[in-house]
Amino acid sequence: MMLKVPETSQILAQDSAAKTPVSLIDQFGREVDYIRLSITDRCDFRCVYCMGEDMQFLPRDEVLSLEECARLVKVFVTLGVSKVRITGGEPLVRKNALWLFEEVGKLEGLNELVLTTNGSQLEKQAQDLRNAGVKRINISVDSLNADRFKKITRTGELDKVLRGIQAAKLAGFENIKLNTVLMRGMNDDEAIPLVDFAIEQQLDISFIEEMPLGEVDHTRESTFVSNVDTLEILQSRYPLVASAETTGGPARYWQVANTSTKIGFISPHSHNFCESCNRVRITCKGELFLCLGQEDKVDLMPLLRNYPDDDQPLIDAIVDSMAIKPKGHDFDLRRAEPAVIRFMSHTGG
Repeated sequence: MMLKVPETSQILAQDSAAKTPVSLIDQFGREVDYIRLSITDRCDFRCVYCMGEDMQFLPRDEVLSLEECARLVKVFVTLGVSKVRITGGEPLVRKNALWLFEEVGKLEGLNELVLTTNGSQLEKQAQDLRNAGVKRINISVDSLNADRFKKITRTGELDKVLRGIQAAKLAGFENIKLNTVLMRGMNDDEAIPLVDFAIEQQLDISFIEEMPLGEVDHTRESTFVSNVDTLEILQSRYPLVASAETTGGPARYWQVANTSTKIGFISPHSHNFCESCNRVRITCKGELFLCLGQEDKVDLMPLLRNYPDDDQPLIDAIVDSMAIKPKGHDFDLRRAEPAVIRFMSHTGG
């Protein structure tokens, strides 16, 4: 989808003469200062809530080059974005991905470069990522039972991920967070063991409600675990203090008293967070999605490739996209079909 750019967009997009800081403001007055960029749809895991078992991945020529990814990030930073999260699929299976982290880590005006990973490659790459300027790492861990972990991920090895967590700690990362999706009948009895592990390892942890993205081999309603219920279970075990702290994303945090661990809850169903949305997502195909749970998008790849030496068409399209950023998603677990047909791995974790 390409949009006609009004004259005001061109004025807002760049005021180089006045050196005025630029902000991306949507039609509801929300400032977008955070992008999540997927650099691959491929992954070495096949998590049951994220992918089908037999995935068809994109041909290489339909995926942004790393140079195009770096260019996109640079343009967004000139437009006021201060936080960039690199995602996938599994971003660290992308060949030469470290080069991109090094390039993005150099950008003036970028306050935070963050990685979301399944942890499988961290044992080898954690120190290099730290040296490149990555400040925080989110690691998906849905079970501490090796057999159950294998069942959820289909291909993953828990020991490899646990070694990756230790490698990240040894590399000097102080901001490591576990991400967990609890599913009824599968791992919904592990909230307390996972928090115990986070406390022991001096990590943070976030519980993410399962999202209806893509066709999977179970009904979302049958496996859904509400964060309201998870919070009640954890409050019965730990002294939790509500925290106003934010990492710039949708999580609401509670501090475990007398520990360094915070527990976050990302609750698209039980506590819609759209009113404060400050982010957009870019797929590895260069699709700019204005909302995870909607289909509104702008295709940026043609602009990157048709105007290799001119960023202005790209800038205009990004600024103008703010006019179609929706108010929020409309997830409904009772629907037979998923809210969005594309898998989470397509959009980026």
